[in-house]
Amino acid sequence: MRVGIERLGVTVRAPTGRDGEISIRPAQRADLLAIVSIEKQSFPQPWPYDAFETFLEEPAFLVAECNGAVAGYVVADVTQTVGRRLGHVKDIAVHPDRRGEGVGSALLSRSLSVLAAYGADTVKLEVRRSNERAKRLYREFGFDSLRLVPGYYQDDEDAIVMIRQLNS
Repeated sequence: MRVGIERLGVTVRAPTGRDGEISIRPAQRADLLAIVSIEKQSFPQPWPYDAFETFLEEPAFLVAECNGAVAGYVVADVTQTVGRRLGHVKDIAVHPDRRGEGVGSALLSRSLSVLAAYGADTVKLEVRRSNERAKRLYREFGFDSLRLVPGYYQDDEDAIVMIRQLNS
């Protein structure tokens, strides 16, 4: 199922209203340097530039813009598994200066909508066991812990696989 990507962009109000609106749109090649910068500021083992480049055609690779600058991003896709379409949120991060403003919530909300539009009935993600802030956000969006994956990350930290059913 293909949905026009231009129709999937949305603009939502930032909860704080500090800088007006958060615009959510598909990621573009021109966004990659800003995305990689946010990635490096957010994670101890950041994805390299070329990893993001491989996801540019994915409809759920989205960026949030505030005042014309990339404030955050989400990388997600849909794969066919055993007769079902599984959405996978692979990476999500918000610029440190924009955290707590609702950017992550806006990105996650929109990515779930896009994944559903592309036929996903279930969405999964992995989160560091120590990342309480992210786990809280995912629980607010209806994700439940499914299992622990010991040593999932390069630094040997465990991951928690979380899953959420989407309404069909």
